[in-house]
Amino acid sequence: MRTILLVDDEQRMLDLIELFLIPHGYRCIKETDGEKALDIIRTGKISLVLLDVMMPGMNGWEVCEKARQFTDVPIIMLTARSTKPDLVKGLETGADDYITKPFDERELVARVHAMLRRMPNEENENHAIVNGDFILDRETYSLQYFELHIQLTLKEFYLVEALITRPKKTFTREELLHVAWDFNTYTDIRTIDSHIRNLRDKLKTNGFPVEEILKTVWGIGYKWM
Repeated sequence: MRTILLVDDEQRMLDLIELFLIPHGYRCIKETDGEKALDIIRTGKISLVLLDVMMPGMNGWEVCEKARQFTDVPIIMLTARSTKPDLVKGLETGADDYITKPFDERELVARVHAMLRRMPNEENENHAIVNGDFILDRETYSLQYFELHIQLTLKEFYLVEALITRPKKTFTREELLHVAWDFNTYTDIRTIDSHIRNLRDKLKTNGFPVEEILKTVWGIGYKWM
């Protein structure tokens, strides 16, 4: 689970942003003081910072500038000031992105997703596979797409794991059979079609864009787009 530091002098805003992010699998740390925020960033355990500009004491620009002296952690500035000079100033102090208040929940979450997709994630490398907006969790055998989660059976997990780790590769039915079943076990090749059909039904029922991601290559097998 990636940790996001939320820095704003308004507790109500901190609580609201946390409410937006938690359903997407993020852990949030909330802070109202710039100096204390820098101490948290120095721990190296933060994946991204959402930083308000207008704060008493040390403002967001100052926090960002000081943070850039010791870390490359992604920083997204949040502010009610939307003039071009303010935008330029934020970027010049080292911010990676800029969101103007009031902002749409979906825009905020999309910006966070986009920023974190560019960053290496040792935790995900250990127990999860990330492909675009999809996260396949090796510990829970579940698949996540934004706020949507589904539990997979063991066979479904093996099939999705093979497909999602090599997107756009066309897997033959024989290859997928070897992925999900023991080499020494006799299983009819058409069993793959049955499991893929059930997997598609599960994805579609739970709101996943199945028609866009799990494709049939006629006469050969299947691929993940």
